[in-house]
Amino acid sequence: MFIVNVEAAIRKKDKWLIIERSLKEEHAGGMLSLVGGKVELEGNSSDILERTVRREIYEEVGIEVEDELVYVQSTSFVTGSGEHVVDIVFLGRYKSGEAYPKSPDEVEKVLWLTTEQVIEHSNSPVFLKDSIKRSESIYNASF
Repeated sequence: MFIVNVEAAIRKKDKWLIIERSLKEEHAGGMLSLVGGKVELEGNSSDILERTVRREIYEEVGIEVEDELVYVQSTSFVTGSGEHVVDIVFLGRYKSGEAYPKSPDEVEKVLWLTTEQVIEHSNSPVFLKDSIKRSESIYNASF
């Protein structure tokens, strides 16, 4: 059985919304990350991934993204506690709101960084760098 997690690579002008995960987080605490979270059980439902990522964005950093979300990639990983996770990344464009650590148990800091800054940051894991590179490529081709 997998946990399903969704994340958003959110672009505003030439920068990406990146969070520093709270040290209270079991997985990748203190590391840089995209905004996102687990998909909850809903029974029969449509657009569950998109609704989940929008909800997580608002709950964690208090902003909204434009209606169009573009699929970037899916990956899988195993957490330190042995849970298997499928992670889906979407590309979104900033719409409104002031990003801040709305959920301090999950988000330590909110940063707006260029692609180069994300790639060069010492707390940027390989999976984040890959997601940002892929998102940048899709953004440049689509928008």
